[in-house]
Amino acid sequence: MSQRWIALGVLATAMLMTILDGSIVTVAMPAISADLGFTQAGLSWIVNAYLIAFGSLLLLAGRLGDLLGRRRLFLAGTALFTAASVLAGAATSPAVLIAARFLQGVGSATATAVSLGILVTLFTDVRERSRAIAVYSFTGAAGAAIGQVVGGLLTDALGWHWIFLINLPIGVAALLAARRTLPADRGLGLAAGADVLGALLVTGGLVLGIYAVVSGHWLWAGSLAAVLLLSFVVRQKTARSPLMPLRIFRSREVSVANVVQALTVAACFAFQVLTALYLQQVAGYDATQTGLAILPAAVVIGAVSLGLAARLNARFGERKVLLTGLALLTVMLGLLSRVPVHADYVTDLLPIMLLAGGFGLVLPALTTLGMSGAKADDAGLASGLFNTTQQIGMAIGVAVLSTQAAARTGDLLSAGLAEPAALTSGYRLAYAIGTGLLIVAFLLAYALLRPRRPVPGVERVAVRVEIGAS
Repeated sequence: MSQRWIALGVLATAMLMTILDGSIVTVAMPAISADLGFTQAGLSWIVNAYLIAFGSLLLLAGRLGDLLGRRRLFLAGTALFTAASVLAGAATSPAVLIAARFLQGVGSATATAVSLGILVTLFTDVRERSRAIAVYSFTGAAGAAIGQVVGGLLTDALGWHWIFLINLPIGVAALLAARRTLPADRGLGLAAGADVLGALLVTGGLVLGIYAVVSGHWLWAGSLAAVLLLSFVVRQKTARSPLMPLRIFRSREVSVANVVQALTVAACFAFQVLTALYLQQVAGYDATQTGLAILPAAVVIGAVSLGLAARLNARFGERKVLLTGLALLTVMLGLLSRVPVHADYVTDLLPIMLLAGGFGLVLPALTTLGMSGAKADDAGLASGLFNTTQQIGMAIGVAVLSTQAAARTGDLLSAGLAEPAALTSGYRLAYAIGTGLLIVAFLLAYALLRPRRPVPGVERVAVRVEIGAS
């Protein structure tokens, strides 16, 4: 086998670990909570510590790859992710686990941001590059599909610690292979400039903003978060090498597509997290059964996004496909907002899992619409923004909806309601809020995204997007 294809295997393995880590943890959350003593609201930090670091550092990591060399950044990111996974697996307190998850996110952002850049330098032939990107993208989709099943099996068989410790042998093997197969590159040097301050401002602002949502400390945490995020915007207007040049938002398509995406993934990733909790805390499923119960949603999303979405977009146009997908997702969460305490899987839950296929229509259509509004010189910037918006939207959605569900449950428990009914009522409220977010997304897309007619002879700009909600 050619060394280039072995290198592709290394990059795909790193992608698999990153995607798995975004979904594998959801089915283990009840076990982690029982062992480490997380509160119901505090559970969201297991997911959000990873997502905030990953999303807010993607752009900086990509720039550092240009400056210091992509191979060097890939090795550093994979090493950090692997070491942080061991720390997470050995955690004995919520604080240690949250810190480890944040470091995992930093490592994932560092390795992921430079992977495509390495790939396109390895495969210069157009056909080979297309095949390589297809393999790379499919690995990500497969990781999203199997993550919860693997998480359930490991949690039940070996304990929740192993959903993190399993990354150690995989990471070490990837590092050894990467050193032998990935091409060395020098980079431009740090003198070319990177907006480290901007990255610190946006990361700090997001962490404090999520903390304000979860803890209710709006006065100081919320105010400081607003100051940091406003400072980030000002910084982007004045920095010599801004992390996110604000000119990208002059395009209505780019701006609207990112807002619609943030609303959609906020609702849909929270669906993944809350449904895993509902199945275990209310329906009495174990971790393996939970992963298998949610698997149809991941499979149908992958099948639709990889096999059907492109043909539908070409025939009917991205705007119609997007609106159809949003309508399916709205029905999905609307039905979940009425989920009973004693749900039957086949009649009450399986149809909902199949409706999740709407996400496989939404994301490719949004990607094309968002990228169509970017100038050729800003294609990389628009791609980075789109991936960043996705991760941050997921983090905010989990924080807000989980907090609201926990608050409703706490109030009902205090009033004397039985725990299963109180938990179900909390989840219903969260699903109802998610339904509202999707309705807003539908209305924005309908009103502000213009139908696009294909221009003969002009190729659409492609962008790889991590399918994190499954």
